Amino acid sequence: MSIKSEQQRVAAQTHIVNVAVAVIHYQEQYLLGFRSAKQHQGNRYEFVGGKIDADETDKQALIREVNEETGINIHDNTIVKLGRLHHDYSDKQVCLQVYKIELTTRQYDQHKYCQYGLEGQALTWADKDEVLAGKYPLPAANQTILTWLRLPSLITVTYALSDFDQHTDPAAAWLAYHRQHLAAQAWVYVRIKAPDSKAITKQLMQLRPDLQMIVPDDFTFDGSMLAESLLDQTASKSALTEPQVVATHLTHGDLMHWYAGAKDTSQKRPPLSSDQPIIVSCHDLDSIYAANQLAAERIQQGLPVVIGMFLSPVLATQTHPDTVPLGWIQWSALAAHADIPVIGLGGLAPDLLQDAKVQGAAAIAGIRQFLQSH
Repeated sequence: MSIKSEQQRVAAQTHIVNVAVAVIHYQEQYLLGFRSAKQHQGNRYEFVGGKIDADETDKQALIREVNEETGINIHDNTIVKLGRLHHDYSDKQVCLQVYKIELTTRQYDQHKYCQYGLEGQALTWADKDEVLAGKYPLPAANQTILTWLRLPSLITVTYALSDFDQHTDPAAAWLAYHRQHLAAQAWVYVRIKAPDSKAITKQLMQLRPDLQMIVPDDFTFDGSMLAESLLDQTASKSALTEPQVVATHLTHGDLMHWYAGAKDTSQKRPPLSSDQPIIVSCHDLDSIYAANQLAAERIQQGLPVVIGMFLSPVLATQTHPDTVPLGWIQWSALAAHADIPVIGLGGLAPDLLQDAKVQGAAAIAGIRQFLQSH
């Protein structure tokens, strides 16, 4: 049975309404509709979309609904899956199939002054920062989407400390290199792979307070661990008390260990971060299913969500030359099973972003090609 047929069978049995959601944007401007007071979840803003008919695929429904509601034809646009969300409103259960679509300049210019949609609903182009800040109240099921939208298109991965072993002081060399070569405001997956990785990471935070850090799940902030030499006038007080951690990271092994505990109630589950979003690493279908379960449980428990999934390796890499890459065809097939945004990792460069989006990637990550040269 196909994935689509299985979704329809489950929906029919449990009275779940399958909905296609189009997160339409042009650069940092996002298109929102407004639900009337008479509608379910009325007097709220919403992303464009609607019910998926029994004879439609998600993307067919998405294209139809966007055209019917706004007159925008997205048939030829790149449609990137963000994820799937289940939500129980008590009076209705919905499953949102969420996709992100960026309009061309021509499409935006044609529709940016339209104040009403073709069904009479008010339309608003809203700045992304204001949407994320909650200026436009959305239905409860949409809150996870806002967290997903914080994920940038490009994520930089650090070198391992062992790559600097030729230096007299590898840690100092690692810090100096990454301080210089990480782009401003970059999201950085800190993968040092060394016993003193926490202390080194915290030193990088002080040297580059503009960075948005993805750190190991067991990472804790303790000002006493910072090198005294860093506690000078260049280190802001806020940086010492509020480190710029945007997500914690679960390795493939950590994820599967958690999943084993989830299946066996006699085992005590490994503790996971409860105050930060999580990014997981996956390499196969089993780990994707584990990530989906973790994502669903955190939403049910009201915890910060799983914001994304590194799926690797896409292509051959210098760091793992003996690992057979998935290749885009297999990578794309695996990514289709994910309920959260998928991040391509392995052998990629920033100029491959658009190609990756066509294959289903919400973002891409890498080391060498993502670090700025000076």
